[in-house]
Amino acid sequence: MKVKSAVLRTSGATLPYAESRPINIETLELDPPGQGEVLIQIKAASLCHSDLSVINGSRPRPLPMALGHEASGIVIKTGENVTDLQKGDHVVCVFVPSCGHCLPCKEGRPALCEPAAVTNTAGTLISGERRLHTLKEDINHHTGVSAFSEYAVVSRNSLVKVDKELPFEKLALYGCAVITGVGAVINTANIKLGNTVAIVGLGGVGLSALIGAVAAGASRIVAVDINDSKLLQAKDLGATDVFNSTDKDVVEHISKATGGGLEYVFETAGVVPAMEVAYAITKRGGTTITTGLPHPDHNFSFPYVTLTAEERTLKGSYIGSSVPSKDIPNYIELTKQKRLPVDKLLTEFITLEEVNEGFDKLSSGKASRIIIKFD
Repeated sequence: MKVKSAVLRTSGATLPYAESRPINIETLELDPPGQGEVLIQIKAASLCHSDLSVINGSRPRPLPMALGHEASGIVIKTGENVTDLQKGDHVVCVFVPSCGHCLPCKEGRPALCEPAAVTNTAGTLISGERRLHTLKEDINHHTGVSAFSEYAVVSRNSLVKVDKELPFEKLALYGCAVITGVGAVINTANIKLGNTVAIVGLGGVGLSALIGAVAAGASRIVAVDINDSKLLQAKDLGATDVFNSTDKDVVEHISKATGGGLEYVFETAGVVPAMEVAYAITKRGGTTITTGLPHPDHNFSFPYVTLTAEERTLKGSYIGSSVPSKDIPNYIELTKQKRLPVDKLLTEFITLEEVNEGFDKLSSGKASRIIIKFD
């Protein structure tokens, strides 16, 4: 079948993207689902910094690539050996299609699936296949999903079936922003009632971490960002203190206000300056957790002695250390109970043809989650 898709052919274009137009809306040929695969109609897909990092070249990926990974949709057709999904089911896409058989998967850590890491980097589905083509070439898949498209063929292992109560534009956020941010708080940090928390970087993941910290019962939540509009949003979502990180004395001010720093500090921006602030405002005996995905050439340094002398912990959190098939339905249930106000993360809605302009807004740091809605 023929589908309209957002295709990136070269990375590193200059801003604004509204002028340089790095993303083309192309008509591609989409193969039917193979064994263990599913054809879905994309109903909503959100713009994420993981897409932006491919566009700007900070996360190199094989091109041309059909972008998009944070999405929701409807099952249209199932391939051979897919028996637990039916036509009409509502699903959320997950950007690590865990195989279930490698050592990390067997240990209950599907976010670290080894075959998925290989195939996501290669631009294929977990089967190794590419299902998108032009007359002349194959088109690479973004993290096995390629959701900036009217339809997508994905691995069954890239989908979580969800109930039909929430709207698609809200459901889309659970596949990346929510599962990463809330998961980092709940799973990676295991926040307990009364813990103190800081979040450095208030994009979709950072704001998700914030609402997760509120739901977990953190007693103090410090929000840090370079945009005052994001700090106002953080206050609305439950932050007790906000600080603009463009202030050269921000670390000193936070340390003074909190009596030496916070127990758990989450860095969600994926840039070295944010990580430096996050580590500096973590208290003695505290834990610094990063969900960011910086350029592979970027390095972060810290006073080595603090790990021992201050009993510090430094951790990474990928997809919120989550088991998506379990955690996404749980987070949806918390939203239905009004304990995770995911709808407040939505910034605006655009069409597929406005995707370049949407990434301009995301790269400015002023937007949380911009949603492409499909008819």
